[in-house]
Amino acid sequence: MALRLIVVGATKEKFYKQSEQEYIKRLKRFAKLSYTEVASSKKSADRSACLQMEEVNILKQVGEQDFVILLDEKGKQFTSREFASKLNNLLVNNANLTFVIGGAFGFSDAVRQRANFFISLSNLTFPHHLVRTIFLEQLYRGFTILSGGNYHND
Repeated sequence: MALRLIVVGATKEKFYKQSEQEYIKRLKRFAKLSYTEVASSKKSADRSACLQMEEVNILKQVGEQDFVILLDEKGKQFTSREFASKLNNLLVNNANLTFVIGGAFGFSDAVRQRANFFISLSNLTFPHHLVRTIFLEQLYRGFTILSGGNYHND
């Protein structure tokens, strides 16, 4: 099983990097996670040019056999326990899971068409750098739920 997270753009703020690294470290107990940053577009004024450049960078990283899950505002929302169950189902039925967190403009149509599933973390809008930490924490939480750990309280 391969578990991969592809993110658009580099994290510059130290506190975001530290929080990402903390959850990546914690996740090592449960899975081997590949974390890949791809370049974001510098043409932020032109949405379509931005999405096109990021599309190329994202799709270069996605394998033919990957089950691709986009973190997207229009995706399915889960409780933490529901997400853990979905994660378990995905891990059982797919050899390569690839989660993708897009840039400021989201995803191009080609990236959306390549996706197999869409997940939304909230109806709220978050900066994409913060989404990385939130998602990594939820991934960690999902694994602790599946392993019977006491991290999650409900």
